[in-house]
Amino acid sequence: MEFLPSLQHGIDELKPSLFELLSEQQLASLLPPSLRYLLAVSTHRYPRYLLPILNSFDEAYALVMLLVERHFLKTYGGSFTENFYGLKRARVLRVRGGEVPRAQLGAGESVREAVKLGKGDIWRNLAVLVGLPWLKRKLDESYDIHAAHTSVLGARERDGLRPGAGVKERLLYYYKWFLRNVYPSVNAAYYFSLLVFNMAYLFDSSKYSSPFLWMIGTRMRRLGDADYKAIELASQPTMVGAARAGEGGSIFTPRNMARSIKPRLLSSLKILLPTSIFALKFLEWWYASDFARQLSRKAAENIELPPPVLPSLPILNRTAAQTQSSDEKRPSSGKSKAIDPPISSSTLLPILTVPIPSDSQLCPICAAPIVTPTASPVGFVYCYKCIHQWVEGSHERQIAFMEGASAFKDDDTEDEDEGWSKEEGSREGRWESGKGRDAITGRRMLGGTEALRRVVV
Repeated sequence: MEFLPSLQHGIDELKPSLFELLSEQQLASLLPPSLRYLLAVSTHRYPRYLLPILNSFDEAYALVMLLVERHFLKTYGGSFTENFYGLKRARVLRVRGGEVPRAQLGAGESVREAVKLGKGDIWRNLAVLVGLPWLKRKLDESYDIHAAHTSVLGARERDGLRPGAGVKERLLYYYKWFLRNVYPSVNAAYYFSLLVFNMAYLFDSSKYSSPFLWMIGTRMRRLGDADYKAIELASQPTMVGAARAGEGGSIFTPRNMARSIKPRLLSSLKILLPTSIFALKFLEWWYASDFARQLSRKAAENIELPPPVLPSLPILNRTAAQTQSSDEKRPSSGKSKAIDPPISSSTLLPILTVPIPSDSQLCPICAAPIVTPTASPVGFVYCYKCIHQWVEGSHERQIAFMEGASAFKDDDTEDEDEGWSKEEGSREGRWESGKGRDAITGRRMLGGTEALRRVVV
């Protein structure tokens, strides 16, 4: 399929097929969104420097591509992505009877010099390669903003031009009118003309694959032997000449850097393109496959995070051996053991909680039979008055604890079983009273007291 025109006629072997041109155009269209995505990801790390560039990405990309495409057109005769496919742009010869394709075989050097792009041809091709895509992206973006979602009914009345409007307001009004009424037809004509020229080029009825190439008098060709020889000569390092007056012979002078380092830097983009494509495809496979998730899960299985150590928690400062030895010394009389209080993720302070009673008929806060059963979002049931005051932070046990009273314990639990219950003085700034949280788990209750629900027994 690639050499379909050559198989049909067998005369012009350097004419590329339509499928090669479409592949090159598809690759060129993938560059802007890929670079925009990479820039957006990098902006999260360096927003101060990269955010202005991201906000003006279209202009910055057009400026960079203007320099890159100009270098490739002057050195290789084609654009950045066209050189990747072994294509070039040639000037159409205006001779009587048309061009003679067989002359390329017998006099390749002469034909190459005759069809080589001149300075004016390079700037016209830059307008098609850089200026036209930039204009198309800006018009499409403006259409999506100002015209794509406007209502058909009453749109003109809402956006009508008010009396005494300034020049800027008038221009904006006519620009929106153009986007709503004219640009859809212009956009359709743009794609229809591309389709017509592509079909004519496919069946060898035209030497131009695009209407814009026809307008600037340029056609697409494959690189021949003479082109590769000329590119090899042009790619050789330039000999640094004699230094000018007041200029040293060092390679770091602006003149020598422009002649030696700049061409090599721009030519290295030929290697960067396939490398970046491979890297992007590899990252896309890596994050989309289940292999990466399994590998991350296995790597995190053996990681044990130690509990937080705070000065206000004497029990947390104990080592595991001390805790085990103290547990062994306690008589096994069925008494409840102290539970480490939960830690707040925002303040890193321990949260006041109450233990779960042994009898489910008792309220965990007041240790009395439950009156007006009320469930928290976590699922535990309390007295309505107790849990309502607890969430508001006004329960008497909360106030007493924050003022320095001992912590909650069961009736048969001794004080020495709870190492953190012997603190004296106010606990403000060292503990959280549990306000806005569940009394047992210490989890924050979204909605406060509105999240409480009565239980029908």
